[in-house]
Amino acid sequence: MASEYDPSEFVDSDFQSAQRTGTSVATAVPAFASDTSRAPTRAEVEAKVGDMHNKLAELRRAQQELERERADLEETRRRQNEFTKGRQEMEQHLTRGIGLLEEAEFAARREAEQMAKALLDLRESLVKVQSVHEESWTRDNFNTELTRALTTIENARMEWNSARLKFAIITGDSPQSATSEPASPSDPFAPNVLRERSYAELCKMGLALTWPVALVGVIIVLVLLLRH
Repeated sequence: MASEYDPSEFVDSDFQSAQRTGTSVATAVPAFASDTSRAPTRAEVEAKVGDMHNKLAELRRAQQELERERADLEETRRRQNEFTKGRQEMEQHLTRGIGLLEEAEFAARREAEQMAKALLDLRESLVKVQSVHEESWTRDNFNTELTRALTTIENARMEWNSARLKFAIITGDSPQSATSEPASPSDPFAPNVLRERSYAELCKMGLALTWPVALVGVIIVLVLLLRH
């Protein structure tokens, strides 16, 4: 007996399922492609613009921070240069000033020592001159006392002339005027005049200064000879 006819036996179920899957994929691809190629919406543009503004603001803040750091570094460099230059300048000035003051102090101390010695000699000469009392002389010691008095006066004159040559303040001249103004040619004791004179002239000047002492010595010798 022949079997009953079943139409489902001639239908390929796998082929039909594959055909249905391909159709769904084909319909999905155009939808996806159309989604990527669409124009941006206003909300998306606004969002992108906001992001750009935020990034620009961050860049501006970073730039301002770098500008502040650069200004601080330049100020530090300027102060360092000022310190280095000022230190070198002050080292030079202080070294020079110390040297000049030390030299001036040494000269002033030496001059003060010479002045103190001259002051002591002048005071001793003044005491000796004031100690001469001619009212106490007698006829017998008149010549002797006169000789002693002349010797005292001459020694005092020599001390005076020596101090006058060393210290211009004694004659009323300031140290500045003494160094800046030339010595008068009429002053025989001026240092420049003494340097310009010859040895013979200096000997004559020395003889002119010391002849009273020599005369006193001769008188003393004569008095002693007459007593014998």
